[in-house]
Amino acid sequence: MNRAVDPTTAAMPSSLEHAAAPAAVLSELAFQRLYDTNATSIHSYLLAVSARRDVADDLLQETFCRLLLHPKSTAHLDTLELRRYLFRIATNLLRDRHRSGDTTPFADPPEPTTHPSLDNTIDIRTMLQHLKPRDRELLWLAYVEGMDHTEISQATGLNRLSVRTLLFRARNKAKQFLTPARASL
Repeated sequence: MNRAVDPTTAAMPSSLEHAAAPAAVLSELAFQRLYDTNATSIHSYLLAVSARRDVADDLLQETFCRLLLHPKSTAHLDTLELRRYLFRIATNLLRDRHRSGDTTPFADPPEPTTHPSLDNTIDIRTMLQHLKPRDRELLWLAYVEGMDHTEISQATGLNRLSVRTLLFRARNKAKQFLTPARASL
């Protein structure tokens, strides 16, 4: 039985329904606090792994939009779990971007330095660019965000025991680029 749909009484598109739904679960003030608390560290993570400011900006926005689109799945999470969930979303978005083939680093202008001798400094950014995205993810989450293996596992979707092994390998690869002989690469 076919029924004609009256456009004036038709339901709103699902994306608009989702936009109104999060207000009941995550208030505007709570969202603002969550954003203020986590946006800088997630953006730094996205920038370090992608090596592109434009990608990091886009994925940061997409990360928080996806959080808002799934209010029921996040309603029971506490602040720390929401943080891990945001990193999980960001990690998945990075992986999707990498799989799509859009991995060309964006050339940022060199940052001015106050160091008297550039020969004695180690360029962490250059080292990160030589590593695979997963290695960058693991190193960033472990040493910048201070996450333990379990938290990294939850943020990346990897097995906790795999995180330990992969992090060990990523550290060894990073050491190769941080030694004075290889630092000039």
